[in-house]
Amino acid sequence: MMTVSVIMYKRLGISNSDIALYTSWLYLPWVIKPLWSPVVDMIKTKRWWIVVMQMLVGAGLAGVAFTIPVPDFFQYTLAFFWLLAFSSATHDIAADGFYMLALDEHKQAYFIGIRSTFYRVAMITGQGLLIILAGFFETYTGLDPVEFSVHARPELLAQIEVPEFDRQVESDEMAFLLTSVELHIPTQKVDPVTIDSIRQWAVKQNLQNGFVTPEGTKKVKQETGWFANNVSGPLKENLKSAFGREEVVESSLNPGNIGLVGVRLTHSPREGEEVPLNTGIRKGDESIKLIEGERVVVTETNWQETAWIVIQLDSQLEGRSTAFYVGRSGNIPLAWSITFVILAVLFMAFFVYHRFILPRPASDKAVVQGEGENMFSEFFATFKSFFQKENIGPALGFMLLFRLGESQIVKLASPFMLDAREIGGLGLTTGDVGLIYGTIGILALTLGGILGGLVASRHGLKNWLWPMAFAMNLPNLVFVYLSYATPQSMWLISASVAVEQFGYGFGFTAYMLYMIYFAAGNHKTAHYAICTGFMALGMMLPGMISGWIQEIVGYQNFFIWVVICTIPGFIVLKFVKIDPAFGIRKNE
Repeated sequence: MMTVSVIMYKRLGISNSDIALYTSWLYLPWVIKPLWSPVVDMIKTKRWWIVVMQMLVGAGLAGVAFTIPVPDFFQYTLAFFWLLAFSSATHDIAADGFYMLALDEHKQAYFIGIRSTFYRVAMITGQGLLIILAGFFETYTGLDPVEFSVHARPELLAQIEVPEFDRQVESDEMAFLLTSVELHIPTQKVDPVTIDSIRQWAVKQNLQNGFVTPEGTKKVKQETGWFANNVSGPLKENLKSAFGREEVVESSLNPGNIGLVGVRLTHSPREGEEVPLNTGIRKGDESIKLIEGERVVVTETNWQETAWIVIQLDSQLEGRSTAFYVGRSGNIPLAWSITFVILAVLFMAFFVYHRFILPRPASDKAVVQGEGENMFSEFFATFKSFFQKENIGPALGFMLLFRLGESQIVKLASPFMLDAREIGGLGLTTGDVGLIYGTIGILALTLGGILGGLVASRHGLKNWLWPMAFAMNLPNLVFVYLSYATPQSMWLISASVAVEQFGYGFGFTAYMLYMIYFAAGNHKTAHYAICTGFMALGMMLPGMISGWIQEIVGYQNFFIWVVICTIPGFIVLKFVKIDPAFGIRKNE
């Protein structure tokens, strides 16, 4: 829910602010799940709830799959994600209860490691395998990729040529053709007026032939009302003026030379069919930039025209250099639809499997209440006893603030890696992000979690609370580094993510153990559910505005802001009280 939806919406062209805002609202079912957790106790068995919720999850995934291709996909898919969120949160309540009912205390302790392992397998699947699968379909649901190289050549004469196709090519097999697979651009400066005129000509050609959508044709929703006019609007402008990222604009007085690559299809698309070509740098010198034609869309009306890709050298580039570009025509909506169909089939298989295989413990029964009044009084007594616990203020502060930095970085980490380098991102592919987070990241996260559990069982939570807090928050600095250095090396990016995920896994142990510690006593199941509700609230609220902040201040200042947001979590630790013996393994 929280990972796949973010990457899917990013690939489908939704803005960072909308992604962060609307996907953060999906946390709400986990925030308020304590409000209906007694219903799961009172009605039917935990086994029944588990099986039925898996069926609903499968139905919701199918709904997402079939609404991705429709025009208003954002609204429809969000509606199905809401169904998934409530079904998942309810499944969470039932599964926790079933675990305690079906196993005695000894087996609960014995299987906790296996349970955690399968949780990590699910994380690897969600954050890695599914993203890699979607990336695979993105690449192979369209035509064969086209590749071309761009060479900066100081020995060439200062001139710009508009290339042409050797001949009119038509074929029964649809494919993209390029005017050349090697583009040589002289580093010696051409007249700036010539450079500008040829660039503007290419832009005009792409617009006139319908290969690109003119800027400004999409209606922008204007914020109105008292709050927008007096609070959010002025705040946004002040933040922009103080911290806004200055866009890098090629100086019109000394522009770098440009070169053109023409693109054409060999066969007409079907009526109403759109064939996109998304072009980006694969490797090489980033001072050789694509400035026009990053995405062109070919239809049955313009397929015989030439779309233009414009490459420009950095004005400071003087020596020989090379960059390699690749254009992919994958059908992104179709790719994600296929991925969600596979997920839906998988969950329906889980539903059938668990319908027959899950055990039926005798203790798994619906709670029979006497009078309705007693039921409601017990319901409210549970909440009252939670808020009367000792040290409740610092405890709530800990649950809400300990992950304040992470709650924002988790929303923008993947968009940061997917965004083009020209706007501050790392320019990775969907498959690259899936590989980094779904394999290397999850492995580091798992190792950090295992190590955290081991050290806490030896010396107790209180002894490791501060080291775990530092491990949780300080590795966020790697994103500050990545945003400033924007390295191309996959090894370096992967290593940075591994450090951040290892620290998160190690530090998150403290969070989970503290919730168990604070929920101990009467109504511990309900109290633990309340703790997880505050945990989700602490993730939801900051996450909602994280995209808005990032779009104002840029990635570099945003990641600095995230590091600053870790400070309140350290402050509240000073007031948290923990039994020194809690978490230490007892000798039998």
